[in-house]
Amino acid sequence: MSQTEKSPPQPPRTPHHPEIPPEPRTAAEPGARTKRAGRAAWRRDLSASVVVFLLAVPLSLGVALATGAPLQAGLVAAAVGGIVAGLLGGAPLQVTGAATGLLAVTADLVQRYGWRATCAVTVLAGLVQLALGALRVARSISAVSPAIVHGLLAGIGVTIAVGQLHVVLGGSPDGSALDNAAALPGQLAHPHAVALLIGAVTVAVLIGWGRLPGRAGRWARMLPAPLTAVLAATAVSAGTSVPRVELPSWRVPELPALPDASVPALAVAVLTVTLVAGMESMLSAVAVERLAAERPGAPAGRARLNRELAGQGVANVVSGLLGGLPVSGGAMRGSANVRAGAVTRRATVLHGVWVLLCAGLLAAALEAIPLAALAALVMVVGVQMVSFAHIRHVQRHREFPVYAATLGGVVLLGVLQGVVTGIAVGIFLALRRLTRTRVAVTEEPDGYRVRVSGQLTFLAVPRLTRALAQVPARADAVVELCGSFMDHAAYEALQSWATAHRAHGGRVTLGGRSGRPPAKPAGAHSCRPWTPWRGHDCTRPAPDGTAAPENSGSQLLGGVSAFQRHTAPLVREELARLAREGQRPTQLFLTCADSRLVTSMITSSGPGDLFTVRNVGNLMPPPGSDASCDSVGAAVEYAVEVLRVGSITVCGHSGCGAMGALLGAAAPEEGEPTPLARWLRHGRPSLARMQRIGRLGRGEVALSERPVDDDQERLALVNVMQQLDHLRAHACVARRVAEGSLTLHGMYFHVGEAQTYVLDEATGRFGAVRGEPVPLTV
Repeated sequence: MSQTEKSPPQPPRTPHHPEIPPEPRTAAEPGARTKRAGRAAWRRDLSASVVVFLLAVPLSLGVALATGAPLQAGLVAAAVGGIVAGLLGGAPLQVTGAATGLLAVTADLVQRYGWRATCAVTVLAGLVQLALGALRVARSISAVSPAIVHGLLAGIGVTIAVGQLHVVLGGSPDGSALDNAAALPGQLAHPHAVALLIGAVTVAVLIGWGRLPGRAGRWARMLPAPLTAVLAATAVSAGTSVPRVELPSWRVPELPALPDASVPALAVAVLTVTLVAGMESMLSAVAVERLAAERPGAPAGRARLNRELAGQGVANVVSGLLGGLPVSGGAMRGSANVRAGAVTRRATVLHGVWVLLCAGLLAAALEAIPLAALAALVMVVGVQMVSFAHIRHVQRHREFPVYAATLGGVVLLGVLQGVVTGIAVGIFLALRRLTRTRVAVTEEPDGYRVRVSGQLTFLAVPRLTRALAQVPARADAVVELCGSFMDHAAYEALQSWATAHRAHGGRVTLGGRSGRPPAKPAGAHSCRPWTPWRGHDCTRPAPDGTAAPENSGSQLLGGVSAFQRHTAPLVREELARLAREGQRPTQLFLTCADSRLVTSMITSSGPGDLFTVRNVGNLMPPPGSDASCDSVGAAVEYAVEVLRVGSITVCGHSGCGAMGALLGAAAPEEGEPTPLARWLRHGRPSLARMQRIGRLGRGEVALSERPVDDDQERLALVNVMQQLDHLRAHACVARRVAEGSLTLHGMYFHVGEAQTYVLDEATGRFGAVRGEPVPLTV
């Protein structure tokens, strides 16, 4: 029996000092940590629930007032939304309550059909939402253009603001936004002074509460601005005779009744409530999810939108049966929940419980609130729904006509009609852009340039062929395609003309933006970089007071965030394959650590293509030179022996700081040399080689198309050749080269010119690599 069989392996013993007893470690420690984490999460959820409760109560009362529904309907919606949707929804940190986006729709339903019929529509809309959630169509909300969504919210916001302004002035709103706008001059001429004062105080506190400076501002932000504004307005209104909140005594709610309307009219009402509430909830869930993901230590996982839509449907059914307003998720309540530190769905559910207790125990306190304060609160919410940031966003993407059409349609015609108007305008603009193609032919000193702007479809083929016919035979022509799409008919027409023109002695260069050759239409193979590269200013966070834009750490995190958003989805499948199969690079790339040298950019390589070694000066210490420099030798041995790369490239570059340091080191340093000085000793053979060949190079080193700029560039070129010789001195490299299974290459990259040169060792010249466009082939 072997020793291993006789004595099973024992766990390593913990060193023990005789005077210090070992710290006891029990299996209960993980459980204790879990309990502490659970208690901390409970405290954070409890605190967040109170904050959201203080925000939800005045907002719910204000929405109920604006719709003309019983004021208790807003509290019912907040309680049901918090408890039911909080328990069943798929977005744990989203807070559901009375839908601000449905304010205009609900007001119209109450005025047209009555309150019980509005509750019936709410129940039916909830059933439809429940069915849509079961059918898993929630993600299709993302197919709706952001311009339509923003225009819808802005139109609803305008309707809300104009209507509630009448209440702030002491009057009552009319049925439509046009009627309210027409009656506004007369209302402004005869305002109710006390109501106007209460509204002004409410608006002032809402706007200024979060902007208080210093310590007072930090303490002030512990209370939500809406609650503070309502409390201030209530204090100002004390002793005055103004309309106030009136909560009826709680009783069993009457069952909803179907409206006295035709089936098509009822279907339109249900569809409108379903569409607007569902869209607001889904967009809010995504927004809250993104906000929560930015918080340190945020739990992983995406919002389950189909479950959230089904949960919203159940909440609407319950709210309608109990006499509450239609509910939806709200970005305002959800963002407040996240910022208050909520961890789980407990915060949402507890907020609903607090609303329920408040409605039962604090009715007298709620009845002291003046209606003008609630109207001013809702009016500000409506104004905030018209976001100038959204306007700039849609304008930048050339979708402002869609935004304006949706906004105007909602204000003039209604919510559903406005959405249909926005969709129609969006389709019209898309077709117009698809068919609007400009083709211009210009004569230049070195030939003709044909510039195609817009999408190149079969509709533009006659225009394209007429333009190409203007190019004389045997002339040099550059066809520049500036659009992002080319269908098969246009591709065939362009290819046929290019083939015929070349056959008659002409020269054709085909390229897209930045000289890239155009890709084939869908279905053809097309290799392209993982993601476009450009200066990284776009990854720097905006100066919001938390981090300066020049902060390198913030920029790095901004770049990582941009990678996760844009590039990770493109490379995730490929990286998963590489993770399964392991790395199999075909090339070792030895280059400088200079930050301006982006190897993946200048080689158009992706994950798994290059095994890259970078150091100061792209140096390759010869074998046995210094035991402390085994890192580079180990990397080369691993690439050659284990990864079995087929080629090794040594790449130098212009403006190399290591080469400048070698040229400036006239005398040896006194005292103990620094690590950098010790490392640069491996570059002294390159310096000695350059001094031997002299300034003219003696035919040993040169650039093919221009003279060498200066000694620093000459040393960088010589250094590439010298490091290749050092590579050949390594036994593993020499053996593979002798076998013919490994080739060595020298390369030089001029940073300022963005030009790559490749070494021809037979002549000692570095030849420029030209980016000739690849001809289109079938």
